[in-house]
Amino acid sequence: MSNVSFIRALEPSGVLLPYFTALVPAGFPSPALDHMEHKLSLDELLDLHAPHIYVVRVAGDSMTGVGIFDGDYLIVSRGITAKPGDIVVACVNGEVFVKRLCNEQGQWLLRSENPRFAPRYILEGDELLIWGVVTNSLRNHRQHA
Repeated sequence: MSNVSFIRALEPSGVLLPYFTALVPAGFPSPALDHMEHKLSLDELLDLHAPHIYVVRVAGDSMTGVGIFDGDYLIVSRGITAKPGDIVVACVNGEVFVKRLCNEQGQWLLRSENPRFAPRYILEGDELLIWGVVTNSLRNHRQHA
């Protein structure tokens, strides 16, 4: 069962948003937040300039240990060579997963970041395709949206 839904490839938007360089406290607001310092491009912040970037939406809770939750959107790059330790979109025998790519003593596996899920070892005869490396995640924090 797949745990990602493919949305589409991203294209640069060119939209610049106000950016406040003051750190935002999680307690009381700072008066310094009234001072906008410059504009920020989400294209630059998320490295969306390349045509090798696409978006997927996560289904399930196997990656909650790294802050990836059900319904989150992931920015995925096909232009990065996956290395052990990377979070990847992987296809094993036609089944698509978001997992951490690991190599333990020469054995490749896809590890969940939730102890309730066992790792998926890549066995002889399995077809493993890495469809991209996850670079960022996006979450909607409005509960009623």
